[in-house]
Amino acid sequence: MTTTVIAQGTFDILHPGHVHYLEEAAAMGDELYVIVARRTNVDHKAAPICCGEQRRDVVAALDCVDEAVLGHEEDIFVPIEEIDPDVIALGHDQHHDDAAIEAELERRGIDCEVHRASGREPRYEDELLSTRLIVDRILERRC
Repeated sequence: MTTTVIAQGTFDILHPGHVHYLEEAAAMGDELYVIVARRTNVDHKAAPICCGEQRRDVVAALDCVDEAVLGHEEDIFVPIEEIDPDVIALGHDQHHDDAAIEAELERRGIDCEVHRASGREPRYEDELLSTRLIVDRILERRC
């Protein structure tokens, strides 16, 4: 039996923190599907810089990812229903409420576990593990 895992996020300006999250998510099962948020669904932080298709394609290029898809424009649970995962892996710092996700999964009859991936500390001086920090650094050094 194959264990299917879903990870999800914005993945704007892919960085080592994203790679850590996706590698850890992949280790939770046999197949990793990644749902890349559409710009219109990103309302908890600044809108992504890169378009959805670009972000999806870059995520799909990672060895640990079996398939990357764009999220649904109106209902973020539609791709989850279509993929029917065994595990949903949330990033360590994602804003999602685990209990609310579990309740919605149960309401929709989706039987899967929800786990949080661990974070990771920078491995060397000046390593940036946040898109926001990368953008801030670019603005600081280029403007």
